Amino acid sequence: MAGDPVIVCENLVKIYKIAGLEVVALQGLDLSIERGELLGIVGSSGSGKSTLMNILGGLDRPSAGRVWVDGQDLLKLSDAGLDRYRRARVGFVWQHGARNLVPYLSAVENVAIPLTLAGAPAAQKRRQAGELLELVGLAARRGHRLSQLSGGEQQRVAIAVALANRPTLLLADEPTGEVDTEAAARLFGVFRDLKQRLGVTILIVSHDPSLAHQVDRVVAIRDGKTSSETLRQPAGRSDAGRSEAGAEAVFEELTVLDSAGRLQVPKDLLERFQIQGRARLEATERGILILPAAHGSQATPPPAAELKNPAANRGILRKFFHKGQP
Repeated sequence: MAGDPVIVCENLVKIYKIAGLEVVALQGLDLSIERGELLGIVGSSGSGKSTLMNILGGLDRPSAGRVWVDGQDLLKLSDAGLDRYRRARVGFVWQHGARNLVPYLSAVENVAIPLTLAGAPAAQKRRQAGELLELVGLAARRGHRLSQLSGGEQQRVAIAVALANRPTLLLADEPTGEVDTEAAARLFGVFRDLKQRLGVTILIVSHDPSLAHQVDRVVAIRDGKTSSETLRQPAGRSDAGRSEAGAEAVFEELTVLDSAGRLQVPKDLLERFQIQGRARLEATERGILILPAAHGSQATPPPAAELKNPAANRGILRKFFHKGQP
């Protein structure tokens, strides 16, 4: 994952008008994604994650900001240009099978649909559809209809359909939301294999608690902005820098700074340290200390032990993360 990022979002804003009211879905979101990265996106309902996926997929336009995908400035594309972008650059996998597939067709016939729309010859369609099903581990099920396939198998067919146009970007919205744990693990394995074999960039929106263990990085979105990133750090490294056999990866959650230097402090920490409205920043040898601001004459300083050892308490900003650099 070296070189220029394939996706860059800068100060992305999206405002919807509903019943005469303005609803702000994205509030200056910044995000950078490397080519070939397997990225997870999490956030509560209404956080803006689905809006972000729709914009990256060319299904919606931002109200302001900049969004580049594989050299395309999506904000400047015409409607016809967005249609071409969706056909040539993006593959979609949705949570519900009915949105991905035609139920009365077989697996191979479903995969052949986008190839037919692209004008591929019959022999090429058969060959390529078979190769895609083999890629997702369903070569032996190519002639089965959806009613003969499990939920996990249907989602793997949907992934093959999404890959038919050889996209640069694969967007998966809750792909494991309707399958059991075993099928979900198999689906994540397919995504990892596709990343390695095809080099496709994959974004997965999911509430699956195991997501951090399945992807390269997890970005959390809150109130229309990226709030934190969880990175996997290999544990048990040898002196030569190699990971030792059997060592488990460790995960570190870092707060994200946007391009203006703003960050979101988790709500539980704000409540724990009674920080409201304003805060005091102090420079220390280890970093920046965030303290409650004095309210009138009743200023309540934190315990002395917390001031002496800022890194020992999560209420103190220990590390920053910005634009993919720890």
